[in-house]
Amino acid sequence: MKAILIVLDSVGIGSAPDAAEYGDAGASTLSHLAAAAGGLQVPTMQKMGLGNIPALLPHTPKEKIEGVPPAPKPSASYGAMREMSDGKDTVTGHWEIAGLEVDPGFHGFPPVHSFPKDLIADFEKETGRKLIGNKAASGTAIIDELGPEHIQTGALICYTSADSVFQIAAHEEVVPVPELYRYCQIARRLCDPLRVGRIIARPFVGKPGAFKRTENRKDFAYLPGEPTILERLLAKGIPVYAVGKIEDIYCHRGITESIHTGNNADSQALVEKWTREKTSGLIMANFIDYDMVYGHRRDPKGYARSLELTDQWLATYLPLLGPDDMLILTADHGNDPTFKGTDHTREYVPLLVYRPGEAGESLGIRRGFYDIAQSLAQFFSIPAIPRGASFV
Repeated sequence: MKAILIVLDSVGIGSAPDAAEYGDAGASTLSHLAAAAGGLQVPTMQKMGLGNIPALLPHTPKEKIEGVPPAPKPSASYGAMREMSDGKDTVTGHWEIAGLEVDPGFHGFPPVHSFPKDLIADFEKETGRKLIGNKAASGTAIIDELGPEHIQTGALICYTSADSVFQIAAHEEVVPVPELYRYCQIARRLCDPLRVGRIIARPFVGKPGAFKRTENRKDFAYLPGEPTILERLLAKGIPVYAVGKIEDIYCHRGITESIHTGNNADSQALVEKWTREKTSGLIMANFIDYDMVYGHRRDPKGYARSLELTDQWLATYLPLLGPDDMLILTADHGNDPTFKGTDHTREYVPLLVYRPGEAGESLGIRRGFYDIAQSLAQFFSIPAIPRGASFV
């Protein structure tokens, strides 16, 4: 008996009721990217019930996903989840999926002169390198802007965003990747008193005018204050297999085995491999390309194509599931590629729950991503977690 939990990174499905508080009123990742791309061709997810979800949303216009009509008889149960934690970032979304609630939210930084002077001074003293940047910026844009200075001086490019992040970019030929990770560990320790969600290593290569970020990105997350569903499962002898950046998000806790894949194709291949090989347990994966490659870079057509490739993979993957298995597809936040700026967007996220041979039904609007964790607890017959309602 296996549960496979796949987080489609940033695939939101409509503005949350409190989106205006985050400057995101009107954001709707799926419907907007589908319209911009001239329609979204995802027949597998359409049959599962993806197109049935928008009509459930009470606080947003009932926007259809162009090319994805409602299924008369969905093959999966379908719904939408509203985030209860304060935030719209990766760690907040994933932690809530795993049963936690982040309240108050993680510490954010202002868009200019972002990091406190004492934090900068301590960081520069411990690393022996100067810091340049110190502002909110697009990762690709700030590398283009400050990459030449970084190469010439060895100073580290540090920047933030609307999320609670301290990001450090460095050319792999100037700062070897292991050394960059060490700097991030220093930043992690220095930022802990501020409750910063993530320190992110952003290595890149290339020459001025043609810089390119590599897949050696690594996240250093704030340590959770209570056990996640991963830890609860592992404590009961149920194995947990992590794919992609899952290990970093959960600080390498509650995991039996992990492989840090850097793109959707590799993550999908590993999920498929482990589904064939593992007889029981939780397989949890993050498919990162939608957010990292297309959402932040505001590329709706690329985003749509990436989803279509995943849908093609799903068509071949679903037949691998046994009668006792359960597949959950969801997301951690939105990232509307047609919206202003380059940041995440506060949205509902889709929920598709597929069990071979079972007819789908409406799961409605779930108040809290942690309904997933509660459902996993019931699925694996372990004690209930402190919050959430099971849909199993």
